[in-house]
Amino acid sequence: MPGKNLAIILLTVLLVLSLSFSSGALETNDLSAILLDAETGQVLYANNADEELPPASITKIMTVLLTMEAIENGELELTDSTTISSGASSMGGSQIFLNTGDEITIEELLMAVIISSANDASYALAEAVGGHYDYFVEMMNDRARELGMENTNFTNPHGLPDSDHYSTARDISKMAREVVQYQEVLNWSQIWLEYLELPDRQAMLTNTNRMILNYSGMDGLKTGYTRIAGFCLAATARQGDFRLISVVLGADSRQQREELTARMLDYGFENYRQEILLARDDEIEGILVPESETEYVSIRPDRDLKAAVPRYLEHNVDTEIKLQPEFELPISAGTKLGEAVALVDGEEVHRTDLLAAHDIERAGLFTRLLRRVKSLLER
Repeated sequence: MPGKNLAIILLTVLLVLSLSFSSGALETNDLSAILLDAETGQVLYANNADEELPPASITKIMTVLLTMEAIENGELELTDSTTISSGASSMGGSQIFLNTGDEITIEELLMAVIISSANDASYALAEAVGGHYDYFVEMMNDRARELGMENTNFTNPHGLPDSDHYSTARDISKMAREVVQYQEVLNWSQIWLEYLELPDRQAMLTNTNRMILNYSGMDGLKTGYTRIAGFCLAATARQGDFRLISVVLGADSRQQREELTARMLDYGFENYRQEILLARDDEIEGILVPESETEYVSIRPDRDLKAAVPRYLEHNVDTEIKLQPEFELPISAGTKLGEAVALVDGEEVHRTDLLAAHDIERAGLFTRLLRRVKSLLER
């Protein structure tokens, strides 16, 4: 009897875990929301994620992304100074009250945008990066298209209300995935209180995301609020090597957006684990390249091939190798020869390039002829 009772207890536990894992258990009150693995983009939960809604200050993720990319490309430096225009100084809403003619660095503007969601700093960054405010907005929409943000249109870099300015939770998650790759952004996003030395005073920056104080592992990302948009939050948290991104749009209150964000992140960390299917240093041997000197060669992934896999439900995880149909020899080490695809229950969740592990030389004419004769004889 004790063994039977233990079996019943185990079955009950598994049933509870299975029920808690189901997406229906994650109540979102019909809000637009999404949860995903930041590294792979694998969606772990979504509800009304493609509904076009005003994103409010979450818009500033794209402003920050374009600025960081300009710095990465050598077009700007964090220490560069820019002069505040009358357009920037006349912004309403959340701001740090910059004055026309103030000199301020790109880094200080980024901190003002990321920490305290300053609209005037966003306007100034748009002018510094794009050269002109309107051109920067074009850059925002061009980048959105490159990222596959199919249901997004930007009309400004700050997110103040405009009927033609909209996005979706899914689209926001795509630009969030890009910006979290910049450690500087995450460093600034974790600052609760900071002061900027302006020409005439100190500006106090207070973080608009209170969850960095009370959610373990949270280090970003961006809040948003207008009367029309409601309370919005694009958040990111990391536990171990596993980083998640969540987006909530249109909540009725700050408390509601924070509670839903916490529930989604808890759901992801508790119910999924990240698994490396192919490590970057792994070599896959025995790849046939018929006219190569060795005939069979080795390839390796360009980066780790990963998948977020369920902890408690049965699942099938597979790796699919897709090689190019033809190879032009010789091939230098590091040349792309195909792709590796991670599949969870038959659905693609991640892919990475497969590269030649070593230089591959073409076999001599005599060797190639011998191989062809041998192939004919074996038929």
